[in-house]
Amino acid sequence: MVRKISVAWVLVIAVLVSGCAFSQDSDLIWYIDVAAPKHYDVWGVEMFLEKTGEQSWRQPVGYVGCCWEGPNGPTGPGSRVDPFPELIWIRWFSFAEQKYYVKLIEVPTNLLERMRKPASYVTQVDVRSGPRDTMIIGLAPGGTVVVWISNQIGNEIEVMRMKATEVPGDPDDFEVGTRNYLEEHGDYLKEHGIPTEGW
Repeated sequence: MVRKISVAWVLVIAVLVSGCAFSQDSDLIWYIDVAAPKHYDVWGVEMFLEKTGEQSWRQPVGYVGCCWEGPNGPTGPGSRVDPFPELIWIRWFSFAEQKYYVKLIEVPTNLLERMRKPASYVTQVDVRSGPRDTMIIGLAPGGTVVVWISNQIGNEIEVMRMKATEVPGDPDDFEVGTRNYLEEHGDYLKEHGIPTEGW
């Protein structure tokens, strides 16, 4: 009798644990951020996302500054996405170059699977493990687009590297923004120029 009760409890606990694992995976929250290299700020004009057969939607981006790498990157403004998209179309304005770019990103079919794999991250209390729940889209001069996945700065994995297409657009649409940008970064640009390769 005691053995039957013990077996029953083991089965109940196994079902509860498997149920928790399922609910944790189904309750995951995904994010998409947009980043730019320090001193090479951009304005995300439009970003459209699509999950084929389910939903397509516009996601605002706006001003994107630091950071691309180092202790503060890659990271930038972003928001939660639900569902996770299969296609991402983004158009942006480069303040340093005074150019517009556009890129259609086809999200790899196995990307969510890769993001679900636990990665260590540090809290104020201890070291924990969790999914890389954030996809970061980096936009650099010359139309370089780099995509990382991460759950904390420092454990990012680069998953894609592409070139965007320069498209027509009027830089005067960002006249005030460019003036403010150059007041802050103009001296840096004069000294270091605008590298369009090597990002």
